[in-house]
Amino acid sequence: MAKYFDVHPDNPQRRSITNVADSIRSGALVAYPTDSCYALGCQLGNREGISRIRSIRQLDERHHFTLVCENFAQLGQFVHLDNDVFRAIKAATPGSYTFILPATKEVPRQLMHPKKKTVGVRIPDHVVTQALLSELGEPLLSSTLLLPDEEEPLTQGWEIKERLDHVVDAVVDSGDCGTEPTTVIDFSEGGAEIVRRGAGDTALFE
Repeated sequence: MAKYFDVHPDNPQRRSITNVADSIRSGALVAYPTDSCYALGCQLGNREGISRIRSIRQLDERHHFTLVCENFAQLGQFVHLDNDVFRAIKAATPGSYTFILPATKEVPRQLMHPKKKTVGVRIPDHVVTQALLSELGEPLLSSTLLLPDEEEPLTQGWEIKERLDHVVDAVVDSGDCGTEPTTVIDFSEGGAEIVRRGAGDTALFE
């Protein structure tokens, strides 16, 4: 049975955030809110957690996982950025964007695209997510909580608890999230390629 954390959306309770972070460090797979929609997350090196996300979402090996980062200092440890790309991403973050970039050696191999050696990264604009990332002190390995054969992600914490109680270890509920996933921008070839139009405004990259 998954633990359920009812967290205030604007002033997240420190004890709850600490408990969620401790659970993640202990190997938990959590469902948590972001500035786009709910996501599944686990610690970066959690092989079992990665496998469970793949199983829940029925993902293949080509799927780009996302490293959800607290800030640019953290993001820069895991992807290669030139000055132009840095400025472009800086102008759009924090926000509902995922950026695909060449991965550094800090990224576990199983998280990279098998051929391109790229990984997705993002810095969310969400109080609860930022509090959790600050407490963790490291990125959260993440994937949109979109179930197989469903067109939209789940939007309410209680519904996630009800439906995924047997497959996740914790649910962080801070109220309803949207149904629109992040906008995905691929910078791996140098220029900005819009891979998916989502919650983030694409005007900055067109």
